[in-house]
Amino acid sequence: MTTAHLPVEEQIEQANASGRTPVVFIHGLWLLASSWDRWAEYFGQVGFAPVSPGWPDDPTTVEEALANPEVFADKTIGQVADHYANVIGQLGRKPAVIGHSFGGLIAQIIAGRGLAEVTVAIDPAPFRGIPQLPLSTLRAGSPVLSNPANRHRAVPLTYEQFRYSFANAVDEDQARRLYDTFAVPAPGAPLWQAAAANFNPRTEDKVDTKNPERGPMLIVSGERDHTVPHVLSYAAYQHQLKNHGVTEFVEIPGRGHALTIDDGWQGVADVAVAFVGRFG
Repeated sequence: MTTAHLPVEEQIEQANASGRTPVVFIHGLWLLASSWDRWAEYFGQVGFAPVSPGWPDDPTTVEEALANPEVFADKTIGQVADHYANVIGQLGRKPAVIGHSFGGLIAQIIAGRGLAEVTVAIDPAPFRGIPQLPLSTLRAGSPVLSNPANRHRAVPLTYEQFRYSFANAVDEDQARRLYDTFAVPAPGAPLWQAAAANFNPRTEDKVDTKNPERGPMLIVSGERDHTVPHVLSYAAYQHQLKNHGVTEFVEIPGRGHALTIDDGWQGVADVAVAFVGRFG
């Protein structure tokens, strides 16, 4: 059984018993914690203690998720951030935190609370203060944003929608395999929160970029990402530069939003391992 398939309590217990630096992986919308399985194994091999909790109420497998999509509904950014903060609070030492997409946003929220030793945010969803809203991002979010009722629903992606928003930078065979292997329904609420963040001063979609306890941070961008294109990832980097801690930006050439799960995942993981290894 992989780490991601163990109950989170057992993952925490193993991490604490190991004496190693924990690495907490945070997935984004339309994926499960199991999407980090290969990353968790790799980080374990190079000396870290991986912890891969799902979002609240997440099923363990894609099959369970497709059979019970309603469990994803009404999960908000604040609820998910608090969930991961609670997990981190049970660890014996500050972890490295690695997140992708909305998981990259949550990772920055966690870092802004001073809970991360070092953070890697990969193609992170935008937060309040980032005004750009590229057309490709709107199209990628349209399965949710096209209907206000989706705010309280779990919304799946069709293969064509997944192909555009995640798998545009891989060939057809790989795109189909990624969809069949990883894609699950997702809560609509976080996308609606992100879309309204700059109009809502009380939004949960906000990041404390100035906390001196934030720790080192790396923002990673996929060059061909439709969902979180360069302009959004770089805007997050520019906001994070307000912090006195180490803040770096890397763009991965030729890669789309599926860069953490596609066949080139290990090249991205190598970038993350190198950064975390400098500080973790």
